[in-house]
Amino acid sequence: MNAVVTTASGRFAVDLDTGEVEPWGAETPAPAQPALNLPRVVAAASAGSTLVAVVDAKPPLLVSYDSGSTWREAGRGLPPGRAVAIADDDPDLLVYAARNRLYVSRNGGVFWSALPTELPEIEHVAV
Repeated sequence: MNAVVTTASGRFAVDLDTGEVEPWGAETPAPAQPALNLPRVVAAASAGSTLVAVVDAKPPLLVSYDSGSTWREAGRGLPPGRAVAIADDDPDLLVYAARNRLYVSRNGGVFWSALPTELPEIEHVAV
């Protein structure tokens, strides 16, 4: 599976399994942000009843599996974030973007792994 990352230097497709990066020429609009009544929200994404919000706090993520009725903190140890994406067909697959690095969780935000590639300053990410 690939993530499409919009950076200050253009768009790139990043393979989430290998970390390989290729230029991406196709237009990818910024993902629509769900309306959340949370303080200090930087970015958010949703798929089904799963919502993830990047917040200006530590840890940098809040995750809800019930359409925002309840929230739990996630991402301890992650750096401050810029963007987040959830796979439409697998709400357990999350991609978190820090300033120039992507982090992937395949279990709904419990555990995270950094992809080896550093990118130019990240603005948006989509799966």
